[in-house]
Amino acid sequence: MLQLRDSNGPATVIRRADYSAPAFWIDSVHLSFDLDPAKTRVLNKMTLRRNPDVPVQPLRLDGETLNLARVLVNGQGASFKLESGKLVLENLPLEGAFALEIFTTCEPLKNTSLSGLYVSNDSFFTQCEAEGFRRITYFLDRPDVMASYTVTLRADKQKYPVLLSNGNLVASGALEGTGNEGRHFATWVDPHKKPCYLFALVAGQLVCREQRIASRAGKAHLLQVYVRPGDMDKTEHAMNSLIHSVIWDEARFGLPLDLERFMIVATSDFNMGAMENKGLNIFNTKYVLANQSTATDADFSNIESVVGHEYFHNWTGNRITCRDWFQLSLKEGLTVFRDQEFSMDLCLEASARAVKRIEDVRVLRTAQFPEDAGPMAHPVRPDSYIEINNFYTVTIYEKGAEVVRMMQTLVGSLNDPTGRAGFAKGMTLYFARHDGSAVTCDDFAQAIADANPDSALSRLLPRFKRWYSQAGTPRLHAKGSYDAAAQTYTLHLNQTCAATPGQEAKEPFVIPVSLGLVSRSGADLPLQLRDGSASTSASHLLVVTQAEESITFINVAEEPVPSILRGFSAPVLLDFDYSDAQLMTLLAFDPDPFNRWEAGQRLALRCATALIAGEAILTGARPLNDDYVEAMRAVLRHPALDAAFKELVLTLPSETYIAEQLDVVDPQRIHAVREAMRAQLASALATDWQWAFEAHADNGAYRPDSLSAGRRALAGLALTQLCLAAQSSGDPSTGSGQAGVWPGKAYQRFKDADNMTDRLHALSALVNSGHELAKPALAQFHSLFKNEELVLDKWFALQAGSCDRGGQVLPAVRQLLKHPDFNLRNPNRARSVIFSYCSANPGAFHRLDAAGYVFWSERVLELDSINPQVAARLARALDRWSKLAEPYRSSARQAIERVADKANLSNDVREVVSRALAD
Repeated sequence: MLQLRDSNGPATVIRRADYSAPAFWIDSVHLSFDLDPAKTRVLNKMTLRRNPDVPVQPLRLDGETLNLARVLVNGQGASFKLESGKLVLENLPLEGAFALEIFTTCEPLKNTSLSGLYVSNDSFFTQCEAEGFRRITYFLDRPDVMASYTVTLRADKQKYPVLLSNGNLVASGALEGTGNEGRHFATWVDPHKKPCYLFALVAGQLVCREQRIASRAGKAHLLQVYVRPGDMDKTEHAMNSLIHSVIWDEARFGLPLDLERFMIVATSDFNMGAMENKGLNIFNTKYVLANQSTATDADFSNIESVVGHEYFHNWTGNRITCRDWFQLSLKEGLTVFRDQEFSMDLCLEASARAVKRIEDVRVLRTAQFPEDAGPMAHPVRPDSYIEINNFYTVTIYEKGAEVVRMMQTLVGSLNDPTGRAGFAKGMTLYFARHDGSAVTCDDFAQAIADANPDSALSRLLPRFKRWYSQAGTPRLHAKGSYDAAAQTYTLHLNQTCAATPGQEAKEPFVIPVSLGLVSRSGADLPLQLRDGSASTSASHLLVVTQAEESITFINVAEEPVPSILRGFSAPVLLDFDYSDAQLMTLLAFDPDPFNRWEAGQRLALRCATALIAGEAILTGARPLNDDYVEAMRAVLRHPALDAAFKELVLTLPSETYIAEQLDVVDPQRIHAVREAMRAQLASALATDWQWAFEAHADNGAYRPDSLSAGRRALAGLALTQLCLAAQSSGDPSTGSGQAGVWPGKAYQRFKDADNMTDRLHALSALVNSGHELAKPALAQFHSLFKNEELVLDKWFALQAGSCDRGGQVLPAVRQLLKHPDFNLRNPNRARSVIFSYCSANPGAFHRLDAAGYVFWSERVLELDSINPQVAARLARALDRWSKLAEPYRSSARQAIERVADKANLSNDVREVVSRALAD
């Protein structure tokens, strides 16, 4: 059993099996705030009643960092005690409702954790998920307690002219009476009951973009986006994304906007991306502000996705919420699936949909698969936690989304092969059963299955739910055999799943495997099964339920190349001993874009791992064979392939992904091998890169649509490769050193660019090729955008994440921490420097002298005293330390122990480092 190293005694472990309903229900909440940065007064008037299904017991209300001034029960003074951070009241009425009044104060200006009520840029904001409401007032801070809220805000009108909360504005105006000169109020009533984690409050100097829309039923709604003065020109895309989200959810799932108004507010100090507070979404500015001068194509895409995600929570998360935090994926995994579908449905071209799917899978495999294989591995529905903030993970979100996607696949039928219609039926039943309730992952899965009684999901539901209860990434081993005489092809499959913390043995998963057979000439072969049935499309869905299974296709005229796991139909690791020739066939011809991309990744990975395992000196090495290089040339020059797809295929597997394929990791060897591969592709395809840049560099007036963004992405990759070739080749056609023409062209493109995507591509090409022009370009970039916080984040991140030549990145990072524009208390800025170095730059972070690990330990401890949530995220950078080769392994362990030995470490960080050391 894991024992947390804590000098202050053992931390409390919360277990799903211990769930019990609350002893009291809260029916209504009236909150009054007198807002002051140094001392905000909060009057909380609640109506409560006992839960008759729970034995009589005291009322225990959660509270943190609060100054308690008064407690009244039914208007009378009441005895109470403070016990382990809880306000405990006994001898409360046994029957009927009663009134409880609690008066407290808090200090928002000192709240650097950004949880609860805090101040950012002289404005007030809240963040209550998961357990921040207890920093505002004493409360039953749990998601299954749902109440109606009335909120009155009072503040200085000149300093805080905008006063916002959830729901509808029912009254506002000037405050009267002595002492209220220059003060005003606003009262908001939320028409929907909600758990306290969805409460929100905003007050400050803000401006607003408004748009009135009408639903399909003709109901009018007001949409508002609030930002700081000076940022209004960057809100159009966020507003358009919100409008598209409203339209899509009603069209796809029949879920209309249920509020008179829907508000988004942006703040630069925010731990997360955004928060779905009912009707008053609070966003990190990163996911709201964008125009072509300050935001990249990726920024535009991310804003669309995150705005959609938070809006979709209005139903999947708010109208139906979690019974407890173990059910977090009930809302997050489901809503990630919905925002992925939203983004794909907005793509007009099939190729753009495929690119989006590949991008989503790449995130899953480079972030979630390592989590599944590490000390922080946990099921999609965890069994226990110490600090809930540590479980807002890629497993809950991205893997949770894949579980929902498999549900959609498994309710498919002959008339509905994608499962979209069946899944929509399931969603309708889910809301009919549970609207306004706090429920579990089981409730959701049961509704989808019950709405589709003849589906594979319905038949296999108990076994399918192992995806919720079992941690780890299943490994699907496949082997094919062709009988030329009988013209049959048999695919043998078996599945395994490695042990994870607390789960040694695993039962077989339900794995939907979409597969096809490709001929040597590239044609999809007909799929006829031995039982006489035939697939009506080029792909067949095999649902694997046992540890070992086989499937045989008949009338197969030639030995095929199996295309397995098309569209990444399940979040598994696929083992199939493809030959290079077979992978080349899939890369050239597979009609499934995902497996076409995957074939290229496997070929590159095969080259990388072979060289990493060897002892060859890498200086001047040519790790890629001629066939692979020619295959990449064919992809780059292919007249029919989408530019965005080409960019994905031609981008080598990341160092992190390569490392996850190895039993023992030498980060410097991996970095050197990948750099050698990049250099070889840069020089061998120099003429082709030049063609690609010239053919895709000019895109006319800027538009952030998928086709234009794809062209810019390919042009940016081509420019990066040309600059790299210029630094490593003596060929005058590509240039060499200072005389190279392409670094000069990159610098000119940097200066002339009319959009941030092209400008940043050019700057990145100079920085990551190590060219001397990078220095003046960086200086000019800072001069141009020194007043744009989000753009400066890119400037910091580019330097901290740059290719390490001679160990110069860490000293540069230490200097960046001293830069006047660096602010450790701002999570975006901290991430732009510290995370870009420690988490996203393994070649620079993992140093033989262990200086990177020392830097990591210093920053984790420094951040822990300010913002434990951010510190815990940084602590994850070394949770895979046990895979490292020596001397990295011992040095990393020492750094983790240095953090773990710190007295008064937060539960957030202590849980991470304790789990890491137990690995």
